Order: sequence, then structure tokens, then C-alpha cells
Amino acid sequence: MHNTTENTTTIERELVAFRVAGQDYCVDIMAVREIRGWTQTTTLPHAPEYVRGVINLRGSVVPIVDLAARLGLDPISASDRNVIIITVINEQVVGLLVEAVFDILSIPASAVQETPDVASEAVKAFINGVITVEEKMIRLIDLVRILPTRNQEVA
Repeated sequence: MHNTTENTTTIERELVAFRVAGQDYCVDIMAVREIRGWTQTTTLPHAPEYVRGVINLRGSVVPIVDLAARLGLDPISASDRNVIIITVINEQVVGLLVEAVFDILSIPASAVQETPDVASEAVKAFINGVITVEEKMIRLIDLVRILPTRNQEVA
């Protein structure tokens, strides 16, 4: 007979941790399709400022979002040292330009704490919570909010 109470009380979440503008963030690993090196993008006219352009990924056109710019930080000056995290958000494939991926975290779901009330509404719009790992505070990104809304695309 197996003791299943141990497995049911600590539901693990796996997260991909990365750095943007010198700060630590993470996303759920289930939304990550692959991590690849920086690839030059083809710019799109009238795209939001945080959309770097598009790349060809095995025959599919994938938009690349500069995550720093999307979060209201200084845009990343892309180089070969940067990476693109290919994610699936609401069935749409989107690449996130980040400085570097530094860890795959396996944490109990209870380790995700709410974003403090002192954070601005703009910050809360993109952050789903905060995780403390070895003295570091890592922000959990809400990937659905990273994509532009239909109204933003038209504007």
C-alpha cells in the first residue's frame, strides 16, 4: 500500500526562471515550447513598441516580444548572449526576448505569494505572484497579459 497523502499535499509547479533588465522572473514550464538563441527579427510596421518583429520558426511566423519593454523597463539591446523563450499563450506561439535563462525551479504551489498591494496596478497586471528562492525574489509572469489586446493592436 502506498502513502499518497504526501503527494497530494505538496503539488509541485515547475517554472522556467530568467533575467530581464537585471531582475528575476519566471513562467510556468507548461507554457514553454523551447528555449533558443537570439535570432534577428523582421520588423512589422505599426506593431506595438515592445514587439521586436517576427521570426520564421520551422515554417511558422512567430512574433517576438521584448519582455523588458513590455514590462515598462528599458528595452533589451539584443545580442548573441540573449535568448528567446518560445511560449504558447492562448494557443498562439509567441517568443519572449530575455537576457538569460538561469534555472528550472520545482516548487510547491503554496510557495507562490500574492503580489503585494503596494505594487502599482501596471505591475499587478503582468505579475501573478512572487516566489522566494534562496534569498531571491522571483516574479511570476502572467503570460496571457503579455499579448496585446485587440484594442491595442488596432490603435
